[in-house]
Amino acid sequence: MARVNTGDPLTTALLQPGGKFQTDGYGLVTGVLVFKEDVAGSSPFLARGQACPVSAYSFCNVHKASTSLDALGISTYTVEYVGISPSDAGSSTITKPQITGSQGLSSENITTHPNFFVAATGFVASPIAGVGPAPGSKATPNYQQTTSGEGRTEYVGSNGATFEKKTGGKFLGFKVPDFEGFYGKTNYLAPQSSFSGHFYTSVDANVTNMRDRVGKTSSTNVFGGIKLVPDYVGTLFLNGTKHQLLLAQVSFEDFALLRKVTYEVRYNREGYEPAVYAPA
Repeated sequence: MARVNTGDPLTTALLQPGGKFQTDGYGLVTGVLVFKEDVAGSSPFLARGQACPVSAYSFCNVHKASTSLDALGISTYTVEYVGISPSDAGSSTITKPQITGSQGLSSENITTHPNFFVAATGFVASPIAGVGPAPGSKATPNYQQTTSGEGRTEYVGSNGATFEKKTGGKFLGFKVPDFEGFYGKTNYLAPQSSFSGHFYTSVDANVTNMRDRVGKTSSTNVFGGIKLVPDYVGTLFLNGTKHQLLLAQVSFEDFALLRKVTYEVRYNREGYEPAVYAPA
């Protein structure tokens, strides 16, 4: 049966009713439009990166498209768009970060416990190993001499904590059975916090900016000018002179003309040693 043409010849793609756009609340806008065109047409708009023809969403670009051909020689294009809404993101080049956080426990060596040598805030019990009787100090402990079961001279602090020297040296373990809560223990469960998040950006420098800061620390919720942790979690992360946030991981992928950057930030209440971890 021959095709009977009426109305628009569809020599160029014609936008169909029913387009749909939505925002994720952080500035990323995604949308779908449908076009129809005669198979003899040659519309160039399907290439990735082409601008959206709807003026209200002109900041969006083609992400991907599909084409279907019907028996009457009409092409139907379904085109997906993505972009950053300045009104939602507060910027035309980067969305607000969207994060999740977790708090848990991980096994750490007992000697790293903040209450190991001297009393730390928040603990009602005396220090775990202590520094020995006066004039013992954290810098120069004064542990008491004892003899091990093998006849070696060793030195003992609180709770059966045993060291190789009067002034500390190597920690040999909890070797006194009378202290049942400590005897034989080598590790404890330390609280660990981490934040996982992502943002979208149209500026490639923001990607390399994050990549170059992996393994570095911050005393605020900002790394390289980009806020990675929301203000409600905190804006100052500093313990003495030690930064408490570490950028642990960054990955990225293309999304139309945007880049999706996914990251992980770790929090350490004691702070990260600046001689080991450089500031971001």
